[in-house]
Amino acid sequence: MKKIFNLFDFKQKVDYKTEVLAGLTVALALIPEAVAFAFIAGLSPLTGLYAAFVMGLVTSIFGGRPGMISGATGAVAVVIVALSISHGVEYVFATVILAGLLQVLAGVLRLGKLIRLVPHSVIFGFVNGLAIIIFMSQLDQFKTVNEAGELVWMTGNSLYLLLGLVLLTMFIIWGLPKLTKMVPSSLVAILVVFGIVVFLGLDTRTVGDIASINGGFPPFHIPMVPLTFETLALIFPYAAIMAGVGLIESLLTLNILDEITETRGRSNKECVAQGTANVLSGFFSGMGGCAMLGQSLINVSSGARARLSGIVAAVSLLIFIMFGADVIELLPMAALTGVMIMVAVGTFEWASLRTFRRMPKSDVLVMVLVTLVTVLLHNLALAVLIGVIISALVFAWDNAKMIRARKSVDAEGVKHYEIYGPLFFGSVQAFNEKFDILGDPEEVIIDFSESRIVDMSGIEAVNKLTERYHKQGKTLHLRHLSADSRRLLSNADAIIEVNILEDPTYKVVVDRF
Repeated sequence: MKKIFNLFDFKQKVDYKTEVLAGLTVALALIPEAVAFAFIAGLSPLTGLYAAFVMGLVTSIFGGRPGMISGATGAVAVVIVALSISHGVEYVFATVILAGLLQVLAGVLRLGKLIRLVPHSVIFGFVNGLAIIIFMSQLDQFKTVNEAGELVWMTGNSLYLLLGLVLLTMFIIWGLPKLTKMVPSSLVAILVVFGIVVFLGLDTRTVGDIASINGGFPPFHIPMVPLTFETLALIFPYAAIMAGVGLIESLLTLNILDEITETRGRSNKECVAQGTANVLSGFFSGMGGCAMLGQSLINVSSGARARLSGIVAAVSLLIFIMFGADVIELLPMAALTGVMIMVAVGTFEWASLRTFRRMPKSDVLVMVLVTLVTVLLHNLALAVLIGVIISALVFAWDNAKMIRARKSVDAEGVKHYEIYGPLFFGSVQAFNEKFDILGDPEEVIIDFSESRIVDMSGIEAVNKLTERYHKQGKTLHLRHLSADSRRLLSNADAIIEVNILEDPTYKVVVDRF
């Protein structure tokens, strides 16, 4: 057994009881989510459940973050719903496979490290928005269909019963850890409420009222689509968006769990695992998916830290589908609703609200905007992309204002410009305004010891400045350029002609005319 665990990178000490109980809790919480997301995508419930099993099993074994749970998700469902309605499930399976291949390619190319570009304000906004979505999705359980076939809010005894069971579930989850942490409080809450409903014969909505989860082992199935360029042109945009959404949500979830557990996952390995899981999901009749923050937090808060809990969750889910559907369908939705509301409460970064007065206004704006886009559009990838772009623009604007120049003339009549701050596209205009070309002496030195040339715009600015001094018959020297700045200049011979003179003290770089 130890050899098997070491083979799959199980290096941490495993608490088997905690892992198994956490896995069972997650499996129960996966069922209504997978069914709901399948409905959102216009697919059968088993399509979502099969995806949850395949995604959960593969990523738990080969993923880059022990304890992280993957399955069918709302973000993926929103992407593929239009394709599902217009072209059918076969095209969805083909899209999931192609999306998986793109994710594997991203991992092989080591693009997972790009998640480092996501600022903390964006992560706060993403997490808060996701918490609000999780909470709002549970409100549907408080609605019912009236005689006219309209969805309306519950009233009377049915509402009071549901509300009481939900509050009881939440109270157990909140209070039990204060007494003992021997068993996951979420699992205890589900079992207690289940026992009360069955023993007292209470009339409340169950999992079976949503849909039947009875099925067999996921069937292997090659998507029945024409292997033509037209098919590729049709599914590629959906696959690309699905791959991007899946990786963003998965890698952000990985980062959040890293902070909670004070360990470090492997982003590129997770990209490959997510891609492999989606490829297999497409071949085994699943709708695909990605990491699930809510279920991952249930898992981690239950004490799981190893890969075993995710494996147990996936295998348990399959056992429920194949052999235990009749029992699982009796689970009251009130218990699962209470669990997910507590997940939403735990997911929300309440500390972010207390930092509003201390955070820069730009970060507060980004955080709020990402939250709103996440909640209103349910498009996590778009929300994160908008947040990153705004943060990058704010950063560029702030750095553009940082460039300064200290001017002096030495005893030999040579004028010195000491530049402070980065020279890049945003600061080029301010840089050019620092120089008095007509009024400067015959020899000028620009000292970059406190600055660096960052990009092509910086190179072009130096080139233009050199030409302007040359037209006035004056000599310009560049001094103390950093190694990367010298490399940029030496690689731009077609734009600016430079001659690096090895000065033993100053490493002067002199422009040659």
